[in-house]
Amino acid sequence: MTALQPARPEPPDKRGEPPDAPSELSPAPSPSPPSGEGAGGGFGGGGSQTPSGNQPHGRSQRPNVSQPHGRSQPHDGRQPSNRTQPPTETQPPAITLARVPFPTVDEISRHCLDDSQPETVHIEVHLPGRVDPARLRTAFHRALARHPRILMRQAPVRWWHRHYTWQLTAAPDVDPVDFPPPGPEALARARRRALDACPPLDASPPVRLEVIEEAGGGTVLLLTVHHTALDGPACLRVLATAAALYGGADSAPGPSPVRAAGPGTERPQADDRPAAGQRFSRPARIAAAPSRTPHGDRSGHGGRPGRSTRPEHDDRSKHDARPGHNARPAHDAPPGHGTPPGNGMLLTNLPIPPRPPRAPGQAAPYTVNDQLLVATWLMIARWNRLNAPTGPHGAPSPSTSPITITMPVDDRPRGADMPIGNGTRLLTVGFGPEERRDAGPLTADPPEPDAVARLLRRTAARTRALKAAPPGRQLGVPTTLLTAPVLPVMLRGAVTRALRTAAAPWTSTTLLSNIGRIPYPLDFGDAGRPTAVWFSAPARMPRGLTVTTASVADRIQVALRWSPALLDDAAGARLGDLFRSSLAATAWTPTPADGAAR
Repeated sequence: MTALQPARPEPPDKRGEPPDAPSELSPAPSPSPPSGEGAGGGFGGGGSQTPSGNQPHGRSQRPNVSQPHGRSQPHDGRQPSNRTQPPTETQPPAITLARVPFPTVDEISRHCLDDSQPETVHIEVHLPGRVDPARLRTAFHRALARHPRILMRQAPVRWWHRHYTWQLTAAPDVDPVDFPPPGPEALARARRRALDACPPLDASPPVRLEVIEEAGGGTVLLLTVHHTALDGPACLRVLATAAALYGGADSAPGPSPVRAAGPGTERPQADDRPAAGQRFSRPARIAAAPSRTPHGDRSGHGGRPGRSTRPEHDDRSKHDARPGHNARPAHDAPPGHGTPPGNGMLLTNLPIPPRPPRAPGQAAPYTVNDQLLVATWLMIARWNRLNAPTGPHGAPSPSTSPITITMPVDDRPRGADMPIGNGTRLLTVGFGPEERRDAGPLTADPPEPDAVARLLRRTAARTRALKAAPPGRQLGVPTTLLTAPVLPVMLRGAVTRALRTAAAPWTSTTLLSNIGRIPYPLDFGDAGRPTAVWFSAPARMPRGLTVTTASVADRIQVALRWSPALLDDAAGARLGDLFRSSLAATAWTPTPADGAAR
């Protein structure tokens, strides 16, 4: 089969472009697959199909056409995507500059793709002013050329191939920049697309930028990234370059916070030191929402098991104007059968909780990242206590399994030479017997301050030990062996999916991704600098929930993202309330003695 080329996008306007702007950066047409092979090798690229009525406006899209008679099925036994491409005669594909085998993280992600749980990273940047469409499109295309590793597509693959391959292209296959029509629901629709529809892997680049004009005069830049190809920090680096090309400001990252080496100002007491047990215990699971259990709906929404929900959100432009404001989920959709595709999401903007002052020459006793870990632990523990199954005498019987939290760590430089791709490694922070002893005070409403202080000290000790350890492989030695090109890639994929299913009970309870303070100015000239930046990571079962945080303007932007198999929108909103109160419980309050000392 051959491919239908999308309409050539308008050439970027040269207004506002720096004098040294290269002329060859206008977007190239979409590629045709190699002769005799279907698009993406018959595997559908990896992105789920965009729902009807949610197509990005202005971006070139491949039409949905029925499967042609006699077309071969995927060799890994999975159904192909509906993205098929009628023929073209005029425009050639973008030139392939190099072919790069999938790294370990990319291959594992590609093996486990599931159209019902899109592997998307959502990035949402709120600017106070309006951007010029032509200048922004030009700047973004030039930024792609400055970071050529993002210009990639998956090469067609057959079952006997030893690995998946990225084709690095000289130019984009499709224009990734889209300007949907403005309106009261424009941002909500763009968020839904970000949660439901991956950019296809068989078209370069695997990223989509939607620019939404808000009624109050601001602009939202919403990026959707296919996580098989790259992660949020890498895409943010590309956006920082685009901001520098658009506004003329330097995109160099700011200095990192100064952290003194050595222990904190508060030494853990003898009973505060974390124990080393629970290494082989199965982690706790997040309790499913009542409407997601076979016992029916106990949430007051009148739902039933398997009720379909959609990730709608309020579209309010001034997120930073109201402390603790939530972009909350909308009402549930009409009842349906089965679990709907995509994820639910809740965005909130919270103050950074205060910490005790540092002693001269010493580090703080704990970091904001430690406070976020503790807040996540408190949120899950309190949620599970409220939704624990009922025991034989009617009393709740919460699980005794330890809560464990996976934490991505990114060691890459943040400058213009930052490697583009999936560059984070995963660490697991375990909580165990000490937290069980303090379970009552910690899950109270509100949590007991002394118990929270002990948990903060233990968490700081755990994270210091993890950060002091030498960095290992991104996903460990077993996954490196699993992706060794000894067996055909399709056979390795079947083994990977089987092992993932078998290891599901030992998967961590949740994932907390703390981007931290945004290191780049992201200065878009007349449009201004961001007032808020949200990230969200995909939430797949068995975890079913991810917490992603970033910091802009001395506030924390928090995104909770969940699988509809675990939570509905009402439960997600209640979980957001628990996180807000849990984070507030980690705030340091000076005692009278502290005040006298100062």
